[in-house]
Amino acid sequence: MTTPLPLSSWARNISPSPTLAVDAKSKALQAAGEDVCGFAAGEPDFDTPAHIKEACEAALRSGKTKYAPTPGIMPLREAIAAQYADDYGLTVAPSQVVVSPGGKFSCYLGVMAVCSPGDEVIIPAPYWVSYPEMVKLAGATPKFVLCDDATEFKLTPAQLEAAITPKSRLVILCNPSNPTGAVYSRAEMAAIVAVAVKHNLYILSDEMYERLIYDDAQPTCVATLSPEAKDRTIVVAGFSKTYSMTGWRIGTSVAPAPIAKAITEMQSQMSSNVTTFAQYGALAALTEKEKTAAAVAEMLAAFDRRRKFLHGALNEIPGVKCLLAQGAFYLFPNISSFGLKDQEFCERLLETEKVAAVPGSAFGAEGYLRLSYATNETTIEKGVERLARFCRSLSA
Repeated sequence: MTTPLPLSSWARNISPSPTLAVDAKSKALQAAGEDVCGFAAGEPDFDTPAHIKEACEAALRSGKTKYAPTPGIMPLREAIAAQYADDYGLTVAPSQVVVSPGGKFSCYLGVMAVCSPGDEVIIPAPYWVSYPEMVKLAGATPKFVLCDDATEFKLTPAQLEAAITPKSRLVILCNPSNPTGAVYSRAEMAAIVAVAVKHNLYILSDEMYERLIYDDAQPTCVATLSPEAKDRTIVVAGFSKTYSMTGWRIGTSVAPAPIAKAITEMQSQMSSNVTTFAQYGALAALTEKEKTAAAVAEMLAAFDRRRKFLHGALNEIPGVKCLLAQGAFYLFPNISSFGLKDQEFCERLLETEKVAAVPGSAFGAEGYLRLSYATNETTIEKGVERLARFCRSLSA
């Protein structure tokens, strides 16, 4: 027998996505006939709005099936630039906009554009599971700063200042947050960005959930906080969450011209362009404003109802503490009082009660769960009842 050839250091060191792994296990149990309440996937349970699908279908029928420009079709890039101007007063040229195969790839290309081996990237925890892996694939080193529920899961300027070293190159911010749903105020974000500017750091601002906000919260586009912020910020967003287009894989980045050029050149070698006819669906999401606004409002109202119900139900469970999120569609309850590692907690919860949740340790924060309420009310009600029963069994 021949000795197997080794895989690359990149392949050996990468970790699979724990959120996708939990969701896959949940779906496998469902396929086997189990009644599983899935809270793992960050995916709206609504269909993509009809006018978006119709625009894509029309593009497909009219022959929009060939290669497109690597950074995206010009009408879509122009519409994205116009939206930033309308919503935030941010003036960017279409050449600063890059459309990529999903927000995940947009984030990865942003990291790759500014980080080199030996650089450090500061990542507030809880963090989206893919950030550390992207940093490692760039040859850089992730440096985590824990921001627990005592600070409402928000990084403070003092914490950022303390984490910075001569090797620091980039700080990754996510607002609204996946996995916690926390939303920074404009003043809070400005104070953090001022520290980054002071130390000449790049900023990757993941604003994927910018339109999924509740109560009095408002989105903050980091690039609008100061001229210095605009000169060093890569703003990532996309169509997946707001418009229920997760499977379409359309992410966006808006960046200073040299970074946008670098992102485009890397994408040209890695993936070429986003599926051409899909881009016309995305264009309809931005240009058919009334239809889009109505669809988003319907989804947001449902998410808000679920958010409030789940938050109240979780806090009625003895031993569980949960902050009320102001954005995205996640809650991040603290279950540390039960004396189990969160990984074991989730494994036993799925085994005994058929409830799928992602442990907080997957996001760099032991002792928590991430629960997605981007699912139907019946699943949420049934799932939280099972969770309460499971918690009672641990306390018995």
